[in-house]
Amino acid sequence: MQSAELSVSTERRTQFVPIGGQIAGLVASHGWRDGIMTVFVPHTTAGITINENADPDVARDMERFTDRLVPRSPDFRHAEGNSDAHLKASFYGTSLQVIVRNGRLWLGTWQGIYFCEFDGPRQRTVYAAFVAG
Repeated sequence: MQSAELSVSTERRTQFVPIGGQIAGLVASHGWRDGIMTVFVPHTTAGITINENADPDVARDMERFTDRLVPRSPDFRHAEGNSDAHLKASFYGTSLQVIVRNGRLWLGTWQGIYFCEFDGPRQRTVYAAFVAG
C-alpha cells in the first residue's frame, strides 16, 4: 500500500469542495497505475462524496438541502455547538473507494469527488491510500 495526503481549505460553514483534480494529481505524481484508491477524511465534522461535477448548481443544491435537513439548533446538547456538523458528516461518510485504471481515476462521465465541509471555514486534511491490483 502507498499513501499520500492533501490539504483542503474551506471558506463557509457548509461547503462542497471539488477535489477530484487534486486526487487525480496524487495518482499522477505517485505513478499509481492500476488498483484501488481509498480516500479518507480524518475529521468528525466533514465528509466525502461522489456526485455530478458538470453543473456547479448540483453542489450548491446539496449544500442547501443538507443545511435544511439538519439545521443548527440550540436543542442539541453538544457543548461545542456543532452537533449538526457531526450528524451531516455521518450521513455522507468519511471514506470512499475509486478504481484507478491506466493511471487515471475510473469515474463516470459526470462524476466528481467532493470534500464536504460542515463546520467551516477550516483547513482540512484528506488521506489517500493506493493498493495496486
